[in-house]
Parts: sequence; C-alpha cells; structure tokens
Amino acid sequence: MEQNIFSPVYRPAVGVRFLVRSPRARADTAVRLREWLAAQHLDTGQHGPVDLSASSTALRARLRCTAARAWAPGCNTLNLSGILGLEPDSPADLQREIAIGLLLSPVALDFPDFDEFESAVRIRMLTVEAARRTVLDFAPDAIERPEDCWDYDAQTGFTVRAGHNLIDALKKATQPDLTGRRYAFSCYRATEYVMLLAIAQEAAQSNPSLLMRIQSLAHQRAVQSREFHEVYLREYGSMRSPLPLGYFVPGDRVWFRNPDAVSAQAEGYEGSWVIYLGAGHFANFWQSNRPFTLTSKCIEIFHWRHAVRTDAEGNPVIDEDEVARRVADSLTDPAQTRAILQRMQRARAPRGVFDRGGCLDTTRECARWIRPASCDIAVPAN
Repeated sequence: MEQNIFSPVYRPAVGVRFLVRSPRARADTAVRLREWLAAQHLDTGQHGPVDLSASSTALRARLRCTAARAWAPGCNTLNLSGILGLEPDSPADLQREIAIGLLLSPVALDFPDFDEFESAVRIRMLTVEAARRTVLDFAPDAIERPEDCWDYDAQTGFTVRAGHNLIDALKKATQPDLTGRRYAFSCYRATEYVMLLAIAQEAAQSNPSLLMRIQSLAHQRAVQSREFHEVYLREYGSMRSPLPLGYFVPGDRVWFRNPDAVSAQAEGYEGSWVIYLGAGHFANFWQSNRPFTLTSKCIEIFHWRHAVRTDAEGNPVIDEDEVARRVADSLTDPAQTRAILQRMQRARAPRGVFDRGGCLDTTRECARWIRPASCDIAVPAN
C-alpha cells in the first residue's frame, strides 16, 4: 500500500455534473444514472454513499463525506482498490473504481447527458486495457512503425497507409503480442497512441462519422504533441487550483516532471508521461509486467540525476542500468525511500524552474466529449 504523505485535509467532493436544463431531461438522466450507479454497488438513497441533487441547470452526483473520508482520505485514490477489495483485472471492478474516482472529483466534471458520461467511462476502460497491453522500446529519436500499415515523412510524420484501418494500425504499433516486435517510442508519443486507440474504439461504437474523420486525417498527417492535447484531450485542475496530489482516476494521462536541471536536458528525460491504470499502478510501457507505483516512479525520476552521461556527440544521455541499480538500492532502504519521497512527492514547479518543487503535476488529462450531439473533438481538415 502506498504511503499517505499527502495532506489529510478534507476537501468535499464536487463530482460529476450533467448539464441538462429541462425538468424532463433531468428526470430521465437521474433514472439512468441511478440504475448505472446501482450496478456499481453505489446506492443513491438516503443512507447510500452517493449524493444525487438537482438544480435548475444541472444534475449533480458526488460521493458523500463519510464515504469519501473512509475510501479516499485526503482525496488520495491510490489505495482505493485495496480499501474496497477490488480486483485490478476485473472489468467490473475497474469500472467501479472509475465511477468512484469521478464521484470523488474535487472539481466539477461536466457532461451534457448520460450518454456522454457512459462513453467517457468506456474510454477510460479502453485506455487502461490498451496501456496494459502496450510494450515498446524507449527511443525518442527513432523512426519506426510496422511497415505494412504505416508510412513516414519528415513533414507529415507517421501516417496510416491507404486501405489500412486506424485501430488495427495503432494496435500493431503498440501491442507486440500481435506482431512479435516492439517498436521505438517516446513515452509522450506512446500515451498519444494509447489514448487515440481508446477514442477511436469508442467512436466506432458511438460516433462512426467521427472515426471516419479521425482516420481520414491519420492517412494525411500525424496529430501530436500540443496539437494532440488540444484536439483530443481535456485537462482538469491547474497550477492555480491544483488537484490533490494523490488524486488519480483510471484512464487519466499523467505527467511526472523531472525537477533536476541537468538530467532534464537529456532527450526524453524532461519528465515522464504515463497512464494511470488503477489500483495504485501506472503504466510501464517498457516492462508492462512491472507497472510503476507512485513510489517507484518518483524514485526512478529522482535517480536520473545520478545517471547522466555524455554520448559520442557530446549530448547528455541517461544510463538506464545505473538508474535501475540505484532504484533497487533505494527501495531496500526505508530511510532513503522516505527522504526521496519527501523531496519528490510535492507539486511541480512551473516549467523552466528547477530550484523548487517536486515531480507531481497539478492536472490530469482525459478524452473530450465524443457523442454526435455534443462532440467537442474538432478534427482538423488536413
């Protein structure tokens, strides 16, 4: 179980809001939501763990104070699965963990209707499934994808070959159980492929025309980095209004910042992008059978500073074997582990600042709305 070094100060859950204005729409949404929550063993009755309330503009669902304090003290969800006895490999239990995480949110998570909420939960589940199956080689500057379904051009980046399906191409690039080969990625690009796969899979079910637009663009050029974030993702929390440091919902994209100025100059080591899998685990795209915990991830990033080397061209690189050796040593020394965590498990400083702050980000990222009537994924024309 992860150590709880985070603030024990209670923050009331804000939870999920459905922005339905008409009384009839609110009533219909309430009925569907109650049925869905009941299937997750989350009762909305007077003595149940979920508070359901309505105003003239919205329907809100959130975890009641007693349940929030018992299940996620300090809004730390890392131990939620263990506290409730959930099985990480059970889709039903994963869905329940996602539901509770959303109901615990310290900021309002808005949806236009129940359909959009249901899709958001499914996208999170699909993201976790894809992240668990993703195994890659870490090489930020390498250029390789399965040649049968991907092309590369310096101007357009990696594109899906004409006649090939985007979902299948994304799976082949990231899941070696399909191809027998691991392809080179940066962690940033890996999270993009994993999240795009989940979005595309849900679009195939709930908005086929959106999938057609996404696939058409994938045949023409890559959408990546800042543009990917702006087109496909929604960020919640901020530097001014940070999320609780231990608050994670399965399917979140999470950034760990490298607070060391020297090792952060090595390409690919400015920080680490991961997917939260639930049950206190974060995706390890290089060794999928050894997911990170918050402790192991923070210790790994801390030891990058002790493994900086210079390559033949004079560029800084990180000796991964040295990192692994130091991480193993630290994890066997409780005093050293505590000292590292006290330094690293703090909110990150602003970009460009290295004299203060830890490695934990103040925001999380998830998919935008996807349903035809409310979709806010604005796929570029080309």
